Amino acid sequence: MKLKLLFLSLLFFIGWSGVSSAGQAEESQVMVSATGRVSVKPDMAEFGVVVKSDAKTAERAVSETAEKYRAVQDMLRKAEISQADAPTASFTVAPRWEWDQSQGKSVLKGYSARHTLMVKVRILEKVGRAIDAVVQAGADEVQNVSFSSSHYDSLRQNALAAAVENARRDAVIMAKAAGGRIGQLIEVNVNEPSIRVRPQMEVMAMRAAPSPVPTEIAPAEENITVTINSRWRFIPSSAR
Repeated sequence: MKLKLLFLSLLFFIGWSGVSSAGQAEESQVMVSATGRVSVKPDMAEFGVVVKSDAKTAERAVSETAEKYRAVQDMLRKAEISQADAPTASFTVAPRWEWDQSQGKSVLKGYSARHTLMVKVRILEKVGRAIDAVVQAGADEVQNVSFSSSHYDSLRQNALAAAVENARRDAVIMAKAAGGRIGQLIEVNVNEPSIRVRPQMEVMAMRAAPSPVPTEIAPAEENITVTINSRWRFIPSSAR
C-alpha cells in the first residue's frame, strides 16, 4: 500500500512539474525594435590618388610612375600631409594588349604601371589644399572623397543609449495599453551594419595647370544610426 501511494505521489509531482515548465515557456513578453540617431559634422576626409604611365617597356612604365609618385608625395608634405597618412593602396604593372584587325589577334603594345595612394586628411579644412597639391604634382586621378568623424565611437555610444531609452519608452506605452507594465529586460541586441557607412563624393581630377581658385569641399552632416531589438517581461495589472 505504501509503495502504491509513493508511486501515485511521484506521478503527481512529474505532472505538476511539466505544467509549471509550460507556464514559464508561455510567459507574456513585450518585443520592441527602436532606433537611436545622432548627427555629426565630419571632421576628416580620405581620398584616392592614382598616378600611372604607359610605355613600351615595363621598366620605363614603372620608372615614369615612380617619378610621379615622388612628386605627389613631395607636394603632400608641403600640404602638411605626412607620409604615414598617404600610404600605398595598390601597385600594378600589366601588359597593354590591343586588337589588331588586320592580324586578327591581340598585339602587345607596351606596359602600364599604376600606383594608387589613399590620402587621409585629419583636418577637414585642408582637404581642398591636399587635392590641389596632388593635381599640381601630376596625379592622373583623384577618386572617391569620403568623410568621417574622429568622434565616431563616442557618438555611436550616444546613439546606442538613445536606442535603448526609446525601446524602454515604447515598451512602457505598449504594456500599459495592454493592461499591465513591463518587468525586467530579458534580451537586447544590436542590429546594424558591421561596416561604417560614410558619405562619398565622386571626384575625378585629371592633370591640369595650377588654378588660381583653390578647391573647396564642404560635406553635409551625417547621421550615426543604431537599431536594437529588445524583449521585456510583461506583468499584468492583476499580478502582484
